[in-house]
Amino acid sequence: MLNSLITSKTRLRMLIKFFVSAANNGYLNGLATEFKESTNSIRKELNNLSGAGYLLKSKKNNRVIYNANTSHPMFDILQKIVRQHLGLEEIVETVIKRIGDVDQIALTGDYAKGIDSGNIEININGSKVNYGYLQNIKPKIKKKIGRKVSFLLNQKLSSDSIILYKKNSGWIGTFYIQ
Repeated sequence: MLNSLITSKTRLRMLIKFFVSAANNGYLNGLATEFKESTNSIRKELNNLSGAGYLLKSKKNNRVIYNANTSHPMFDILQKIVRQHLGLEEIVETVIKRIGDVDQIALTGDYAKGIDSGNIEININGSKVNYGYLQNIKPKIKKKIGRKVSFLLNQKLSSDSIILYKKNSGWIGTFYIQ
């Protein structure tokens, strides 16, 4: 979806990195290593995004750290676009409608850290969750969103997990860290 609109792969990776969770941050050399790209291409995109006000800069231990500007008027819109691009809303809606008694759905693994690895890990907490059905819908979801999905059941959440859905709260509009 976004690939045709944003032709720069580096910029798309950065949008995913910083807008899937406002808690994600990065610095020039770390991002170059993570994305396996030159520091020049990373620097160019960081300058463009921070110049437009989408990213904030701060200094820490002689490094310039970048993170999403949550007060930017486009923050919520960009976060929603990134979620739709990754297919997270599709996954949550499918799980809630058809899986059983779901208490909580969380994004874990690489995507919770903002790394576009191609494998989305979803942790589902609840009772009577139909694991067989989850296994059956994995290929359908992969075909629809273009990414592999792994489902974990009733696992303890790590500190970088992102809550997507919580029972009695519904869909969490803006992600927050557990």
